[in-house]
Amino acid sequence: MIKVENVSKRFTLHNQGGAVIPVMAGASLTVAPGECVALVGASGAGKSTLMRMVYGNYLAASGRILVGGLDVAAARPREVLEMRRNVLGHVSQFLRVVPRVPTLEVVAEPLLEAGVAPEAARARAAVLLARLNIPERLWGLSPTTFSGGEQQRVNIARGFVRDYPALLLDEPTASLDAVNREEVLALIEEAKARGAALLGIFHDAAARARVCDREVDVTAFTPAREV
Repeated sequence: MIKVENVSKRFTLHNQGGAVIPVMAGASLTVAPGECVALVGASGAGKSTLMRMVYGNYLAASGRILVGGLDVAAARPREVLEMRRNVLGHVSQFLRVVPRVPTLEVVAEPLLEAGVAPEAARARAAVLLARLNIPERLWGLSPTTFSGGEQQRVNIARGFVRDYPALLLDEPTASLDAVNREEVLALIEEAKARGAALLGIFHDAAARARVCDREVDVTAFTPAREV
């Protein structure tokens, strides 16, 4: 479902005389349906960079990134957006939403975009919000006013509200208490059971050991950095 083949990435620092910084070379990995793979490595090794390339936020310098058959590294922006709508979900650490949109609508949006009837989409969103212990009295408010932990749970609900074939998980258990951490791990296990392919960053070692089938150390893809 997710296949990274010999991918490289470099950044050009235009405000520093055009210096070129290589950050990744020869990155290769696969994530099969029903599998969860963890990206590991020291801070700065390139875990987030690789995740952003898979999602299409960063453009790879070379190689292929196949998600559901689409080569994200060579795809047109419209194709990347279509992939995000229908194939690849993303649970990020940070909530980015339009202000004043109610929480229930924020979580239901992926289903509404897929053509699900509004009543059914909101019902599914309500199930996820309740499961992640967001009080119902907050569902009509914008999540931009919520605490960091509440915002993360809204992100998680939004990411899991639809049965995406593949999911990217960026520290999904960070900032969560024991009860909500357990719910998130259960959601991950349920996604694996239905055949989703999951690629994630987990600094929570116990969570990683529980839900991840394999680890990929991105340090092996870090080139010598010469300006």
